[in-house]
Amino acid sequence: MNSSSDTTKNIHQGRNVKRFREMLGIKQEGLAYELGEDWTQKRVSLLEQKETIEQDILDQVAKILQVPADAIKNFDEQQAINIISNTFHDTNGIVNYNPSFNINPIDKWVEALEENKKLYERLLKAEQEKNELLLRLLDSQKKNI
Repeated sequence: MNSSSDTTKNIHQGRNVKRFREMLGIKQEGLAYELGEDWTQKRVSLLEQKETIEQDILDQVAKILQVPADAIKNFDEQQAINIISNTFHDTNGIVNYNPSFNINPIDKWVEALEENKKLYERLLKAEQEKNELLLRLLDSQKKNI
């Protein structure tokens, strides 16, 4: 047997989309909103049940989740577990774990502020569109009177 074909068979791309989405704290409704008006929570749920996802949809999802499409395609839970278990070295019951993080909290805070700004801009635009629609409806009703 070819080990690369075995690995491909075991990778469930829909489940990987769900894993990445959940790790990022994004709900199915949020992903559906970002994918566009043709998408609903139910459609995202069905997408997450698919073993293989079409490349164009996979690329869209990857862009929204801000992960490489190959990460969704190739993420193998068993390999991740092996890597994690090999990272922890048990010597006489003592776990040796020395992580090093290179995360600047100020950068993360600025990123969060930018995301909030974008969200508020989208909300403002939606409200403006609603107001324009209401004004047009009022104008059309005035003309009918």
